[in-house]
Amino acid sequence: MQIEDVRVYGESGPPVLLLPGGAESCDGFFPGLREGLTTRAQVVEHDRPGTGTSTADGSLAGATAALSALVERLDRGPVVVVGQSLGGAVGVLLARDHPEQVAGLVLLDPTPINDARTCKNVERTASVLAKLAAVPGVRRLLASGLRAAALRNTGDLRPDCAAALARTANLDLPTLGRAVRGLTDLARGLRESDLPQRPAVVVTADRAPDHAVHLAHRRLATAFGGEIRCWPGATHSVHLDHPDEVLATVRELVDLVAAAT
Repeated sequence: MQIEDVRVYGESGPPVLLLPGGAESCDGFFPGLREGLTTRAQVVEHDRPGTGTSTADGSLAGATAALSALVERLDRGPVVVVGQSLGGAVGVLLARDHPEQVAGLVLLDPTPINDARTCKNVERTASVLAKLAAVPGVRRLLASGLRAAALRNTGDLRPDCAAALARTANLDLPTLGRAVRGLTDLARGLRESDLPQRPAVVVTADRAPDHAVHLAHRRLATAFGGEIRCWPGATHSVHLDHPDEVLATVRELVDLVAAAT
C-alpha cells in the first residue's frame, strides 16, 4: 500500500515504524527487515521532513510532531518504533512526547539523546564537516576519505548489507549537518524520568562497559523498563553487521506487543 509519501507493507499485525539514522532515506536502509516482518506486522516506511527523499522542510525539533501527525493520518497506531542512530533518538523523543502512539521500541545504537555532552560533540562534528563540505576541493577529499573508512570492512557483510553501507557511505554532509541541528538542546531538555514504561530493547555497539554511550544506552533501557543487548563485534551499523539478530529482536518485540493487545 502507498499513501502519498508513506509506504505500508503487510496486511495485519502491529504497525512498525522504521526510522533510519542520520538524514538517510528509509528505502533499503534496513536490509531484510521489511521482508522479514510483513508476515506478522505492518511495516511503515517514511522519510520525515528534512531527510531522505522528502522535499518538505523539517528540523530535528519538529520531528516528533511530524511523526505524530503521520501516525494519526495512518490511523494504525500505536506503533512499534525501530530506529537506528539519530532515528533511535527521534524514537525516544516520540515516546516521550506522544506516549499513547508508541507501543514499543527497538533502538539500534541510538544517538544518546539522554547524554547532552555526547550530543554536543555529535552536533559540533556534523557542523564542522558540513562547513568543510562547502569548500569544493575539500568536499571531494572529505567525501572520499569518509567513504573509504565506511567501506573498509564490507567484505564481512552480507551482500545486501554491503550494498546498503555503500549507499549510506555517500554522505550528504550539509544535509546531515541540518538534520542534527538542535540535538544538544533537545538532549539538555530530556529527562529520563519523563520516558514512559514500554516494551523496549536498546541494542548497543560492542564498546567498553564504562563508555559514555554504553552507559547512556543502559540508562535508556532502564528508563523504558526494557533491556539492553550487545552482540560481539557489533558496530554503530549494527543493523548491517548483525542483521539476523536485529530481525529476531524486532520480531520478538512485535510478538510481545501483539500478545498484549
